[in-house]
Formats: sequence, C-alpha cells, structure tokens
Amino acid sequence: MSKLRILYAATEIDPFLQTTKVAEFLRRLPQGMQEMGMEIRIFVPRFGIINERKNRLHEVVRLSGINIAVGEDEKPLIIKVASIPNAKLQVYFIDNEDYFHRKSVLVDKNDKFHADNDERAIFFCKGVLETVKKLGWAPDIVHCNDWMTGLIPMYLKTTYKKDPIFKDAKSVFTIYNNEFDYKFGGDIIEKAKMLDIDDEMLAGLKTADFGGFIKVGMEYADSVVKSDEDFSDNLNALFSEYSKNKQIGQVGADENLLTSYYALYNELAN
Repeated sequence: MSKLRILYAATEIDPFLQTTKVAEFLRRLPQGMQEMGMEIRIFVPRFGIINERKNRLHEVVRLSGINIAVGEDEKPLIIKVASIPNAKLQVYFIDNEDYFHRKSVLVDKNDKFHADNDERAIFFCKGVLETVKKLGWAPDIVHCNDWMTGLIPMYLKTTYKKDPIFKDAKSVFTIYNNEFDYKFGGDIIEKAKMLDIDDEMLAGLKTADFGGFIKVGMEYADSVVKSDEDFSDNLNALFSEYSKNKQIGQVGADENLLTSYYALYNELAN
C-alpha cells in the first residue's frame, strides 16, 4: 500500500507557538504518523509573536504571491517554512502583513479580541488549500484542528471537490475547548464565499461566532473528533447535534492516540 498523505491545518504548533492544547497535539500526532509510515505536511498561521529569526523561518518565493480573496478585498499570500528541531518535519506558515504581523494571537495587549479574526481565519483556510495546490501534493486526509480551520472541510466539498489535488481527499475536524464570546460582523458569509458556494451552504455561519465556525466544520467534515478536554454545555450540545451521521470519536488516552488516528485515517482513505 502506498504511503497515506496527511495534511494538517491548525492554529498553532509547539515549539513555534503554544497557547492551547492544539500546539502540543500538533507536535505529537504528525511525528507519530510519520514514524508509522505516512507522508506529512503541516500548515499554521504565522502569528506575529512567532520569532522568525530564532525559529529560522524563511520565505518560499515560488509558493508566495497568490492573492487570496476575503470578501471584496484581495490580500497577498506569503508562505514561510521552518523545520521542527529534532524531527524530520517541515511546517508551512501562512502569512500576510495585514493579518499576521501584529505581536499577538487572537487578542491584543488589553485582552480585546481582534475584530478581524474571522477574516484571518478565512484567509488562512483559503491560503492553505491554494498553497497545497501550488505544491502539487494531493493529500488523502486533511486534518483540521480548532475553529480557525472550520471552513476547510466545506471548501473541500464545494470549490475544490473537482480539483485533481483534492478530489479524493477526506477531512477530519478536531474540536477543542477554545470557545470565545465574540460576535463577528454580519458580512461574514460574503467574506467566506468562494466559487460554487451559495448562502445556504454557509447557513451554519449565520451566528457569526465560534459556534458558527464549529458548525460548518462539523457539517462538512467526513469525521469529527472531540479533543480530550472538558467542554461547555453549549459545545457539547453543538457536538451532539451532528452526531447522527458523523463518525464521532473521543481522542483516546495518550497510549491510544496514535493507533486511534492511524486506524481512522486508513478507514477514511479506504
């Protein structure tokens, strides 16, 4: 059997940035899958608090320069890469001066949520898929982690479903307990649209909040997994709402994590 190709998209990865459990999970799982014979690519946003010099990030000119539409605006995409020390893993960073050069992640120094975090998420999701197309690397599984990646499964099932790079790709969406209360502007659906997407396909996003991104991710992903954390009643209700026709699994105990995901990826790919 040929190597399975797994594309990971996430908000953060250790050692470059670690603010939630996502970073630790992304550091461990891809390396484990690589050691079990899978081919890996990892994408995260290049948040401004990531020190480029210290972490030896450098721009990949041949992948940079695409313009990504967010509503009526088009923003240039910059791709940077770095290697994880002591691991044969390369990380691709999605960058843009307007969205990712501020020295913060989701909130500013006064703990105020960035009003354009929805645009940053949309830019990231579209940027990941466009970069993978440019790489010419066809993933078998696209594993999306946390709310910021929630639109990728929907894009895979609509705009990119006939693309030779993605036509056979299956998606996994892992939800984490990183809920926030902020509500985005009412134009979020227009910003998120791409070719072959109508308002109805983005209905879950109408709430313009954390739950909206989670709902869209769960609706379109081929498998939905809940991280091993305590969830709010609201998140548990969202999760159970989509359990009827999805393969829902709890991330197992540490020793079971790698074998659980190895089995899940193979099941989806076959």
